[in-house]
Order: sequence, then C-alpha cells, then structure tokens
Amino acid sequence: MKPAPLNKLHPVALLLSVVMLSACGKGLKDLEAWVSEVKARAPTPVEPIPQMKQYEAFTYEAAGRRDPFASIQPSRQASNSGVRPDLNRNKEPLEEFPLDGLRMVGTIDSKGKVFALIKAPDGVVHRVTVKNHMGQNYGEIVSISEAEVGLMELVPDGFGGWIQRPASLTLAEQSK
Repeated sequence: MKPAPLNKLHPVALLLSVVMLSACGKGLKDLEAWVSEVKARAPTPVEPIPQMKQYEAFTYEAAGRRDPFASIQPSRQASNSGVRPDLNRNKEPLEEFPLDGLRMVGTIDSKGKVFALIKAPDGVVHRVTVKNHMGQNYGEIVSISEAEVGLMELVPDGFGGWIQRPASLTLAEQSK
C-alpha cells in the first residue's frame, strides 16, 4: 500500500483545523454572562489604611546611667579558683542523658552499701552509688535514699566560672 500523496492530505488537514477552530467560538456566551454578573455585584468596602502613630523622639541623657553601648563588666571577676568540672575524667554512661530523661526505679542494699537503680531513656537499668556521675551538668551523686537520689551539679555561672546546684531524682511511680 502506497502512502497518500502530500497534496491529497493538505485539504483534509485544512478542513479539520477549520472545524476545530469553529468549536472554540461557541462557548463564549456563558463566559460573557458570568463576567457581566460579577461586574454587576455591589463592591465590598475596603478598610481604610490605619493611621501611623507619630514617632516620639527620645533624647538619652547619661546622667547617672550606664552607657548602653559599653560592654557589661561582671561584678565579680572570673577566677581560676573555686569549683570546676574535671574535664580529664572519663564520662560515665548516664552522663550522656539529661537528668529529666532518667528515672529512679528502685534501690539495692548489698553488704551495707546502697545502690540506686536508674533507668535510662534507652531502656537500660544502671546501678549507681555515691560518687558516681549522671546527667549532662556534671552531676555527682551525693546521697541515696529509698525514695530519692541527691546530686550536686556544676553549671556555668555566665561569667566564666562554675556554681554548684543541688538536684534530685525521685522514685518513679510504677505504671501498671
């Protein structure tokens, strides 16, 4: 079978394009009706632009006040004496977790030595005693009772030094 010559396809393509273009002009009546309906609607009121408050100038008078652009000098100098964390000490496993993520789940008394059972967020229960460390603020365990583990944390004081802060971890209620 031979392909149709190019000159015979030309009139057919022309006829198809005329038919397709004529179909585009018939749908304008409903569009024109909708546009005229929208234009006939009452306009909605637009809120006026709010009035700006007049700027009130302020003159800074330094009489008896500190210079706002001077750096703040601490009332006490950061000293090399005082409490500091031992940064050369090997970290213990419970020091990778924040204190509020740890739960005290019980105590063990073995040969006169009291141990606390601490559950970490990863589900592992650790046995700790006085002088062990836990929490992310260099917390050292200072006391253990049946209901509470007492700690002493070291936190930065904001002036280059450290301060001690008491903290505790209480026995968690058992959920059933």
